[in-house]
Amino acid sequence: MPGEFVNQLHYGDNLVRLRGEGVDKAIPDEVADLIYLDPPFNSARNYNLLFKQHKGQDSPAQIMTFEDTWKWSPFEYEKFKGDPQNSELFDLMDSLYRILGPSEMMAYLLMMAPRLLELHRKLKPTGSLYLHCDPGAGRYIPRPAR
Repeated sequence: MPGEFVNQLHYGDNLVRLRGEGVDKAIPDEVADLIYLDPPFNSARNYNLLFKQHKGQDSPAQIMTFEDTWKWSPFEYEKFKGDPQNSELFDLMDSLYRILGPSEMMAYLLMMAPRLLELHRKLKPTGSLYLHCDPGAGRYIPRPAR
């Protein structure tokens, strides 16, 4: 079964795929030697794709590709708190909430924490996870223990 997930690129919310929610098969635990993650940076910006006109000139036509803005939601915090799959992280996240309060950074961390926990479960005991993140947010990113 692990062989069927070799060298695949998955598009979309990785938490859905990692937990096997709404997909045919979940990625099994302890199968990855290497995981590289380049998530949103919490830059407080929205990013657009500009379309090119002929001869390389920029066009006024554009579409939004993704939002890198995070807004605090008490609902998301309660959802995180009530999810048994997040139980390993809740004490840490609750401590961060007491420090950061209801902020954009806390909203970002609530998005990142369960995904990092699931990615950590997919690593082999000898595996490595490389995370490309903003230095401002990086200091708060939870690091699961082995």
